[in-house]
Parts: sequence; structure tokens; C-alpha cells
Amino acid sequence: MGKYRVGHGYDVHRLGENRRLILGGVEIPNNGIGPLGHSDADVLIHAAIDALLGAAGLGDIGEHFPDSDPKYKNISSAILLKETAELINEKYEISNIDCTVILEKPKLAPYKEAIKQNLAEILGIATSDVNIKAKTEEGLGFTGSGEGISAHATALLIHHS
Repeated sequence: MGKYRVGHGYDVHRLGENRRLILGGVEIPNNGIGPLGHSDADVLIHAAIDALLGAAGLGDIGEHFPDSDPKYKNISSAILLKETAELINEKYEISNIDCTVILEKPKLAPYKEAIKQNLAEILGIATSDVNIKAKTEEGLGFTGSGEGISAHATALLIHHS
């Protein structure tokens, strides 16, 4: 049996106007309000990347895809996740990933299944190995006031025997 490794990822972005809201590679209608960032600012995928890299002991997203590199300007985070999965799969099998998005609005329930399916496809794992949760902050803090969005992810890897 292989060795198990757990990683946790977190990301946060300020929300702004004239931006698309993309979570897990899925665009969600939000009246032009979306996260500001160098790439498409997909906080869910960014947290997932950090969870995977952390579990593998491979640093963090900024080391692999620095925002100072112009080639990542406006890039789809799904591309970065695919590259991360390819790197991870050299030594590990992705057992599962559990993600939580914290956002006051819009409600994400109608999009959770599409996000789950998209992440599973990118990572090359079963949809049953991906879990997506959405939470609000009940009006508290920067996410509760609508100033920002954040996400957490936890990944379990199994080292190839």
C-alpha cells in the first residue's frame, strides 16, 4: 500500500466590476461582478492547486505559476490545474479533493454539480472523488460584505508503490 499525503489550499480575491465569476472552471452569471487577479482568478482552482502541491510537498501555486510572469496573464486556471495534475500524477494518485467556496452571492447550489464534473475531468478522477461545498459568511467580514471571495481545498494523495 502506498503512503498517504494530505494537503490544504486556500485562496482569496477581491471582487470587482467588469469581471467574470469562474469557479472550478465554470462561468457563473453574476452581473459582471467577479474576482480580480492576474489569471482568471478562479479561487476554487487556486485553492485546489495549492492543496495538491502541498500534499506532494511541491511548494505552492506562486512558485509554479508566478503572477509576475506575463504568460499567465488572463490564463484559464483550468489549464494550470491540468498542468498541476500531470505533475502530481508522476508520483501520486489523487484519491480525492474536498473544496469549500465562501461567497455571499450568488448562490452556488445550481452550479455545484457542473463544477464537480469539470474538476473531476481535469484531474482525471471520478466525480465521486470531488466534493464541492458553498458557504456564506452571513454578512460578516470581507466575504460577507461582498468585497471578496475565498476558497479552501483539501486533497488526499497516494504515493505510487
